[in-house]
Amino acid sequence: MSMTSLPVFLLPIFVLLSLICLCKSDDRLSPAKPLSAGDKLVSSNGVFALGFFSPTNSTADSYIGIWYNNVTKRTYVWVANRDSPITSGSPGKLVVTNNSNLVVSDSQGRTRWTTMNNFTSGTTGTSAILLNSGNFVIRLPNGTDIWQSFHHPTDTILPGMPLPLSTNDDLYTRLVAWRGPDDPATSNYSMGGDSSSDLQVVIWNGTRPYWRRSPWNGELVTASYQSSTGFIMTLRIVYRGDDLYMTFTVSDDSPSMRMTLQYTGMFQFLVWNRESSSWDVFTEQPSPSCDQYAYCGPFGYCDATEAVPKCSCLSGFEPDGVNFSRGCRRKEDLRCGGGDNFLTLRGMKIPDKFVYVRNRSFDQCRAECSRSCVCTAYAYANLQNGSTSDDLSRCLIWLGELVDAGKFRDGENLYLRLASSTVAKESNVLKIVLPIIAGILILTCVSLVWICKSRGKRRIKETKDTYTRQPSKNPKSNELENETIELPYICFEDVVTATGNFSDHNMLGKGGFGKVYKGWLEGGNEVAVKRLSKNSGQGAGEFRNEVVLIAKLQHRNLVRLLGYCTHEDEKLLIYEYLPNKSLDAFLFDATRNFVLDWQTRFKVIKGIARGLLYLHQDSRLTIIHRDLKASNVLLDAEMNPKISDFGMARIFGGNEQQANTVRVVGTYGYMSPEYAMEGSFSVKSDTYSFGVLLLEIVSGIKISSSHLIMDFPSLIAYAWSLWKDGNARELVDSSITETCPLHEVLRCIQLGLLCVQDDPSARPLMSSVVFMLENETAPLPTPKEPVYFRQRKYEVEDQRHDYDQEISLNGMTMTMQEGR
Repeated sequence: MSMTSLPVFLLPIFVLLSLICLCKSDDRLSPAKPLSAGDKLVSSNGVFALGFFSPTNSTADSYIGIWYNNVTKRTYVWVANRDSPITSGSPGKLVVTNNSNLVVSDSQGRTRWTTMNNFTSGTTGTSAILLNSGNFVIRLPNGTDIWQSFHHPTDTILPGMPLPLSTNDDLYTRLVAWRGPDDPATSNYSMGGDSSSDLQVVIWNGTRPYWRRSPWNGELVTASYQSSTGFIMTLRIVYRGDDLYMTFTVSDDSPSMRMTLQYTGMFQFLVWNRESSSWDVFTEQPSPSCDQYAYCGPFGYCDATEAVPKCSCLSGFEPDGVNFSRGCRRKEDLRCGGGDNFLTLRGMKIPDKFVYVRNRSFDQCRAECSRSCVCTAYAYANLQNGSTSDDLSRCLIWLGELVDAGKFRDGENLYLRLASSTVAKESNVLKIVLPIIAGILILTCVSLVWICKSRGKRRIKETKDTYTRQPSKNPKSNELENETIELPYICFEDVVTATGNFSDHNMLGKGGFGKVYKGWLEGGNEVAVKRLSKNSGQGAGEFRNEVVLIAKLQHRNLVRLLGYCTHEDEKLLIYEYLPNKSLDAFLFDATRNFVLDWQTRFKVIKGIARGLLYLHQDSRLTIIHRDLKASNVLLDAEMNPKISDFGMARIFGGNEQQANTVRVVGTYGYMSPEYAMEGSFSVKSDTYSFGVLLLEIVSGIKISSSHLIMDFPSLIAYAWSLWKDGNARELVDSSITETCPLHEVLRCIQLGLLCVQDDPSARPLMSSVVFMLENETAPLPTPKEPVYFRQRKYEVEDQRHDYDQEISLNGMTMTMQEGR
């Protein structure tokens, strides 16, 4: 039946059905069906999507990419034209050509990216399909895949995707990290097989190794992880022909998972958390600080079996200097000619820069090293697991220094060459010491079990008593009894267990308030436990303030408080764990500030501003933080900022706009003049602190580091002088000068100076600050000179106790109590 023969009343229905068919998501392209901007392919299981996208904070750059279609946070796993975006602002197109290639072109027809298949003529029926695995393939009518995105990855490995250890020309593939959190372009960090051996995976920073995985020892299943929720991830080495690949598989019904080389150089295994709608870091490398490549120098090794991983010297060696930058030196020189022997070191990460000798037995491998006077060590493994080649041996020898060695529980044997007398000494020491150590360990374990059981029973009894006592008899344990708490109380025993009895190995940091520990609550949830020191300036009032206040706050740029605990003199706060710790750890560390490129810094600035706006205006309460500074801004895995530490915060009620106090608390340098001098505070006090923090982020200079700007008493005075003379670009951190958009940075400097003006009424509200940050065309007022810092000389006299300081500034005197 033709459309013209249809009854008139059926025509709208027919058209509607046609449109539904045309708009339905598909998983494939053909030469007759290109992909345009606004369209997308969706895999048949609905997990992955492919289409055009523009990164956050960019409207001009357009890329073709694959992302998770079933998670709420847009996460890209593959990008085609990552180094050749469509920048014209007009739509691009992805087509399958008649010669079976994929081509991305802009509106002018210029090619931005293409596959390079060697088909000279078209094949009818060729299509490009987005598979359920996230692999995008070009498939011939006979079912043969002639190209696939899994063989051309960007920064991500998906389940089932192979990463070659072998480096043959036809399969050599590397992961290459994004340049920044919102910039898909290739960066200096890459990861792939090591061309010198085909046995190990290396992360490079440019041409320099950054981290190295221990060489393959023949085990096909190299790691297996099982989570508390039931899913299992298995890391495998597989043979395809004579070539080795690393891949990972996951159990059925597991959440979305990926392995990603981050722009910071960290290689992370990430799992999608449906409850928090975020990616949880399951494992990451390099893990301890000394796990970075060659961190402990020649003949040194990173001992990961210690509670806190540290550098040590190999047996028969001693430090060659005050630290391990120069590594270790031999205690006794090699003699060769029969004067040397081999000491077995167990559980080692095999060093780098080895020579791979094939077709050798264990004895032949030892002999290979023995007859060369420059051979310093050897290692042997039987690659018995399914190789199609005849050679099943792996003999490694070292001709010179041993670098990037390590020690861990599942390591293998390394046979170290030493002078025979040294081997004899080491062996005799081991024969004597090992039985003694074993005996001590057995006694210690028995004692610890007895002590733990005794303490556990006593603490359980004390906890029960805490709930049965009257408040008047034990006011400390009941100091929150009359408060309406919207947070769970967490038992002290659970906190002790979670933190390993507040083990130093789990300590994340410490400050005037006390210490912060990493912990794992029941269910495997990672948390940060803030343990207030008994002599901390943050006492019962501040503790109550933080528990009651932060429980009422919910914002992406505020840290989440998960629970609290009080027990005798103990006051504990349990927060969400943020893997990148605090902003100051990156900003003021010359070895790490490169991670904070301008895009990341600008994202941090805007995130802090939004968090303050929420506190001042959008939350159920009007809240003044009073202690905003770089160390109180935490960073999550994606470098998103979260304001923390609400112990000093104050709530404003009704139409209250300003308050006074005789107890001035906070951190000198971040406090506004009216608050530091007169005890008067308002939302504009936080605006002042934000201005200081903004100038720190742009410059990389700490407000208290006046020694870095010798002719000026503070960063604010320095920034004002440069801006006033038209030289504000000199304030910008040298690590971002070449890559940051100058107009954006100069705008931030001017905004920072507006926020630190002496008169509170002249400072903008945070709503205006957010608007000016989000809209670069919005005009900025001209700031006035910060009078408070006009004079250059000041002195600090400690005349009271640890928390009282009398400060003379500009001929005026003020007293800061409990400053931190």
